[in-house]
Amino acid sequence: MSTALETEEQQALRAAVAALGKRYGRDYMTSLVRDGAHPRELWAEAAKLGYLGVNLPEEYGGGGGGMAELSIVLEELGAAGSPLLMMIVSPAICGTVIARFGSDTQKQQWLPGLADGTLTMAFGITEPDAGSNSHRITTTARRDGEDWLLTGRKVFVSGVDIADATLIVGRTADARTGRLKPCLFIVPRDAPGFRRSQIDMELQAPEKQFELVLDDVRLPADALVGGGTSRSSEAESGGEDAGLLQLFAGLNPERIMTAAFALGMGRYALGRAVEYARTRQVWKEPIGSHQAIAHPLAQAHIELELARLMMQKAARLYDEGDDIGAGEAANMAKYAAAEACVKAVDQAVHTLGGNGLTREYGIASLITAARVARIAPVSREMILNYVSHQSLGLPKSY
Repeated sequence: MSTALETEEQQALRAAVAALGKRYGRDYMTSLVRDGAHPRELWAEAAKLGYLGVNLPEEYGGGGGGMAELSIVLEELGAAGSPLLMMIVSPAICGTVIARFGSDTQKQQWLPGLADGTLTMAFGITEPDAGSNSHRITTTARRDGEDWLLTGRKVFVSGVDIADATLIVGRTADARTGRLKPCLFIVPRDAPGFRRSQIDMELQAPEKQFELVLDDVRLPADALVGGGTSRSSEAESGGEDAGLLQLFAGLNPERIMTAAFALGMGRYALGRAVEYARTRQVWKEPIGSHQAIAHPLAQAHIELELARLMMQKAARLYDEGDDIGAGEAANMAKYAAAEACVKAVDQAVHTLGGNGLTREYGIASLITAARVARIAPVSREMILNYVSHQSLGLPKSY
C-alpha cells in the first residue's frame, strides 16, 4: 500500500493505529458480537491515544487535524479486522457539526468528551417513509414558550444504547415564510418521550441498530444547533439555508468515513485471501501462483487503492473548506470504496473456497457487512443520481 501522498505525520499515525488494531483484531470483534458486548476497551484505548478526536479542535482537547487523519484511523482499524463504526457517527458527523456550527456552550459541553471518548453521540436522520429523500422528513419541532417540542420517528440509528445523546435531524417552520426547513437538535438519551427499540438485524456487528420514537420531546432552546462559528457566512447570519449547510457539514464526513470503513474491511478480507493463496497447496505450487486466483486478487487490490485516492481527495477538499467540491468527491469515494469492498470480500471468500464459509476463518460474515457500505448512509443508486445531476448536468427524473 502506497502512502506517498500523506505527510510524515499522517504516515506515522497510520502505522501507530495499525499497531493498535493488530493488538485487537477480528477475534476481538467476533467475541463481542457473540457476547452482545460493545468494543469499550478498544474505544477507550483509541481515545486515550488521541485517535478518536484527531479531527476535533485542539482548544477542546482534539488533535486539530481533519477528515484526512480521522479516515486514516478508521481505515487502519478496519484493515486489522476491528473497525469502530461509531467513529463515523460520534466524532465525524456530530463532532464536526458541533465544532462548525455549535454555540460556545454546546462546544464546551460536548467536544472535549467526544474527543476523549468519554461522551458518545448518535445521529438520527433516516425515517421509515422518507428513505433517501430528506425533503420528506416529517420529524418536526414546534415552539412552546422558550422550549422546543420535537415529534417524529427515526430508523437505523446506530449505537443509541451507548450514546449520551442523539443528534436528530428535524424540521421547523421558518418564521418569515412558514416553510419547513431542516434543523438539528441534540436530544439527551434520558429525555422524556424519547424511546428506542432495537431492530433485529442479520448484520453481525457490536453496534446495534434502533428505531426511535420522539413523542413531544421537550428540549430547551439551546438544544438547537446553530449560531456558532462557521465557515459559511449564510450559516453565521442564520440564513434560510443554514440548516441545510449544517446537515451537509455532517453528511460529507459521513461519506468519507464510510469509504474508510469499506476500505478497511476490503483490505482485511484481501489480506486474509492473499495469505491463504500464498500458502494453500493442493498441487505442486500454491494456489496463488495460478492466474485464475492471482488476477482477481490483484484487481481487488487495484480497486481498493483507486478508491483510497478519491477518499484522500475528498478529505483534503473538505479540510480545506471546499464543501461543494468535497460533496462530489465524498460521494464518489463512498461509491468506489463500497464497490471495491464488496468485490474484495467476495473474492476472498471464493479464494478460500469452503474455508471461506467457516467461522474459523471469519470472512463469511463480511459478506453481509460489506453490503452496508453500498446501502448506507445513501445507496449507490442515489450517488449515481447525484453524479449524473450535479457532475454531468443531466436532468432529474424525480
